[in-house]
Amino acid sequence: MAKQKKIFTKTELTKLPAEEIIDKIQHENYSLLESLDAGNLRKEMVPVGKACNTAINYFFGTTGPKKDPTAHSKAARKKLVKILSKITPGSYTGMPKDSENGLVIGFNHPSLGEIARILTMKIDIMGDKPMYFPVNLPWYEALAPNFDRIKRLGIVITPTITPATWKKLELKEGTKLYESASRIKKEFRDIYTNLSHDAMLNGGVIFVAPSATRQATVFKTKEAYDKEEDIIPTMSMLALKLYSDPKMNCDFLPMAVLPPEGAKRGLNFGKKYRLIPGEMMTADEIRKKYFKTKNPERLEGFDWEFHKRIADKLPKKFWY
Repeated sequence: MAKQKKIFTKTELTKLPAEEIIDKIQHENYSLLESLDAGNLRKEMVPVGKACNTAINYFFGTTGPKKDPTAHSKAARKKLVKILSKITPGSYTGMPKDSENGLVIGFNHPSLGEIARILTMKIDIMGDKPMYFPVNLPWYEALAPNFDRIKRLGIVITPTITPATWKKLELKEGTKLYESASRIKKEFRDIYTNLSHDAMLNGGVIFVAPSATRQATVFKTKEAYDKEEDIIPTMSMLALKLYSDPKMNCDFLPMAVLPPEGAKRGLNFGKKYRLIPGEMMTADEIRKKYFKTKNPERLEGFDWEFHKRIADKLPKKFWY
């Protein structure tokens, strides 16, 4: 029987740095969602989390040599790719294997299914290259018990609170709980930004879903495609922060996810996805085209261009 989740006190929610909150979620069975009176969001992810954690424990528990951590992790990665390729198949022809630069890969997010295919692709062709994945808080709490083992697979997950989840929390503005949650959300974002910066300097890989939620199309609406409606500036804000460092030399890769016919919003076991690289936005191109002043406050047109390069690789029905 699962242990009862621990709850942060109001004082802890007010004062604890986000790093300590994350540590308690990982290692002491705390739930931020339960503490914010949103246990229903956590419980929705329990079945998926149990399945993922059972699989991870299996891969590590049934591979060797266990006395050699490096060889053990490598064997677990190899077994993981073999199994996932069968139950969550995907193709990723043309995806870059090696790059001296750090690489930010942004993808359309029609379902949960592409996450398993992306992980398989990364582990298969990018090996030990460190990978950083911002994970929505309900997902994060489901996976947190196995954070250390996931990290040994070369994957570092970090929590984020997406706009969709923030809305579902239904916190009343002006209350202490709202203020505490707002602070934690911001600190989560700052932690991710700092991790992203270090990852890019060290030649790592970051995967980001620009939509920040599951949606069937690349552009949320035709109005967004027609430039009549704003796009969430996920990619441009990340680029703005990364390139504020003059030493930064990372590339941005749009990646199209083509789900199988009849795909649902879930994992779509046994059905083959295609991960299709779009036209790379190189560090040189980004600096020349979008940094027209020394310290711009926003990168005009960056998000639309990034989304369009994803859409160009997909049938038009997935554009908007």
